[in-house]
Amino acid sequence: MASLSRRMSCFVYEGVLLFGVLMAAGLLFATVTGQRNAMVGRHGLQAFLFLVLGAYFSWFWTHGGQTLAMKTWRIRLLRTDGAVPSMARAWLRYLLAWLWFAPALVWLWLEGSASLAPSVATLFTGVLVYAALTRFNPERQFWHDIVCGTRLVDTRPAASGPTHG
Repeated sequence: MASLSRRMSCFVYEGVLLFGVLMAAGLLFATVTGQRNAMVGRHGLQAFLFLVLGAYFSWFWTHGGQTLAMKTWRIRLLRTDGAVPSMARAWLRYLLAWLWFAPALVWLWLEGSASLAPSVATLFTGVLVYAALTRFNPERQFWHDIVCGTRLVDTRPAASGPTHG
């Protein structure tokens, strides 16, 4: 099993890489729809980006079990039986992985605050709380992985002792 610190490092790196994916997808959306103002058609853009992210993750998870960030950190997504997840299971995991952000996003929406610093702090706190919930699981897996029957595993080669020849 991959340690929580490695999974969280991968999470942060994934966010950096996704910035580029979302920028390119946003440019495509704006070009195709003729969007000139970010507030005009923003719900359509949000829905499009949500689907782009889902396609990104589900494709990589079903084709080898690793995104680029996961390859870098040598972490692979597998079903609990060791197989690569199906497309349906990958999409379910993607949807349930929004539990990382959903409570904080609902809180921010209910509060009505648009200030950047409190919003970032709220999201950051929500992510930390969700990650800390792994302590309540004997296998230290995330809750969306438990529900989906998946797990994040360490793909680093096992350390071998010195050989004497």
